[in-house]
Amino acid sequence: MTDSTQDSAAVRTWLQGLQTQIADRLGAFDGKPFATDDWQRPPGERLRGGGRTRILDGGDFFERGGIGFSDVAGDALPPSASAARPQLAGRGFEAMGVSLVLHPHNPYCPTVHMNVRMLIATRAGEAPVFWFGGGMDLTPYYGFEEDAAHFHRVCRDALAPHGDDLYPRFKRWCDEYFFLKHRNEPRGIGGIFFDDYAEGGFERSFAMLKSVGEAFLTAYVPIIEKRRALPFGEAERAFQAYRRGRYVEFNLVFDRGTLFGLQSGGRTESILMSMPPVASWRYDWKPQPGTPEARLYTDFLVPREWV
Repeated sequence: MTDSTQDSAAVRTWLQGLQTQIADRLGAFDGKPFATDDWQRPPGERLRGGGRTRILDGGDFFERGGIGFSDVAGDALPPSASAARPQLAGRGFEAMGVSLVLHPHNPYCPTVHMNVRMLIATRAGEAPVFWFGGGMDLTPYYGFEEDAAHFHRVCRDALAPHGDDLYPRFKRWCDEYFFLKHRNEPRGIGGIFFDDYAEGGFERSFAMLKSVGEAFLTAYVPIIEKRRALPFGEAERAFQAYRRGRYVEFNLVFDRGTLFGLQSGGRTESILMSMPPVASWRYDWKPQPGTPEARLYTDFLVPREWV
């Protein structure tokens, strides 16, 4: 990276604009605007910096939606960030990104997650080391094949200008990453995921990141537009809450972003805004064969090539 200050500024400006664009579009979709919470780390803490959280609780469509921008720095990379690059352990760092999770009321509308981020590892007298990470994935409660295909098609098309190999690589990475090992099941129908990405230098890597972030609304909004008016009752809400429990398990046990935030002393409210407001657990429960709930397991929570 030739000029880390200039490059950081470009990424920061784009991330802030992306957060605003998504919050404005989804607030208009819901009918209730996302509230804004600007925050700054108190002086003297081991993590410096701040960010802006856009949050919507109890909307007409979204039961909870959180879209967070953060730009923080610290004196030592946490273990979750240096696990794949042990030679960088102990370096200082700057981390900036936009991360969102949206939980609709309607069980026929899927939960969605998207994250785009950049980390820079620094050490006095040495060149900074940058890398990008992120992706997006879809977690339906009731499966629709055309929705899954649409989501994956948009992901594939966003990556196509940057290399024909990226979508197959990042889809496989997503399938492997968003997998609950203790349940032996995926979190949802996947999407794309990448980390430690710096191929082709800063400009090319950043261009790929922008393609991913700017494809998000195209991937998600047509799905919720199509499903928002479907009627549902208590049984569907109960199944949604049960499956949301799996979402919570993944985020607290496996998610690298959550672990990075907590290990680095991050802002807990912003880190855990991804949690659904209602979730439940049942002991040794299984859906009845032939039901739509059973079809989620047999037809969607399995390895598939959607496009």
